[in-house]
Formats: sequence, C-alpha cells, structure tokens
Amino acid sequence: MTGRRIRTGLLALVCAALLLGGARSPGSPGAPSGTVHAAPVLDAPTIAGKLIEANRTLSAQEARRIGEAVVRYSEKYRLDPSLVAAVLLVESGARPWARSPKGALGLMQVMPHMFRPLGLVGNPSTIETNIEAGCIILAGNIQRLGEEDGISAYFWGSQIRGVSYLNRVRAAREQVRREIRS
Repeated sequence: MTGRRIRTGLLALVCAALLLGGARSPGSPGAPSGTVHAAPVLDAPTIAGKLIEANRTLSAQEARRIGEAVVRYSEKYRLDPSLVAAVLLVESGARPWARSPKGALGLMQVMPHMFRPLGLVGNPSTIETNIEAGCIILAGNIQRLGEEDGISAYFWGSQIRGVSYLNRVRAAREQVRREIRS
C-alpha cells in the first residue's frame, strides 16, 4: 500500500472515529483492566468506522467484525490495538480478501506455513482467524525481539533487512493515535 493511500485512509479513519464517538481511555468503563497503553485504547466501533472509510468496499458487518476482532485479540495477546490496526492497514489496506504474490493471506497477510503450527480453528482467510493468527505472530515476535525488531520481523521474518516496514507501521500507528487524541 502506498504512503499516500495510507495517509488518505488514516485521515478518513479518524474522521469516522470522531463521528462514532472517539476512543476510550485506559481506566474508562469498558477499557481492558490490567493493560497499560501509552495511547487511547481504540474500541470496536471506532475501528469499524475507520475501516469502512479506509476501504469503502467493506460492509458495515465486515467492518464491525474486524473492529471486534482487533480489540479482542489485541487484548488477549496484550498488544496495543492501534499497533494491530496499523499493521492491518499497512499489510492489506483493510482488505480481508487480500492475497500477496508470495501467498500471504487476509487482513494481517499471514503466510500459510506460519498459520498451520498455531493450531487455530478455521480458514486462515476468515476475519477473526486471520487477525488472531497475526496477533499471535506479532506478540511472539515482540516478546522475543522487543517491539522494533518484533514489528520488523512480522514483515521480514528472521532476516530483517531494513527499517522501511517498521517506519510505515510507526507512521500509521502514530497517525491514528494523533488524530484520535485531537
């Protein structure tokens, strides 16, 4: 996804988030307990609205499912939902049907050989299963390598060859955070 499309998508996502009521702060009713986030915690309706604006071909039901899955699996694997949303936007542009030339599938662009050992039930392309698989991989990378290398390894695997992917994810994440705070 090009930088221009990411910026356009993020701007639209933030506008939708504002229309849907913004984000919850840690400690607010409904915010995950025991989880510390440096930025506002995105809720499912906010993410859903943002995704519809980033990818106008998503139905409201698909966007809702994506938003709920991002929140559910971010919390389950102790990830910041803005990071998961940023990876999802950078990887697939919020397109559940995305398939890379190398065979990566779905919203989080999970390679089939990475999906199999996770033991998840369901098709690797389904919204919930794909997001959970991506969160498991991302959380494992971050736990082993730290946040920067963990994010980079999500794209590069064990042979990290630069910071371009990390920088795109950082920019997408910061744009989401900045615009939701304002």
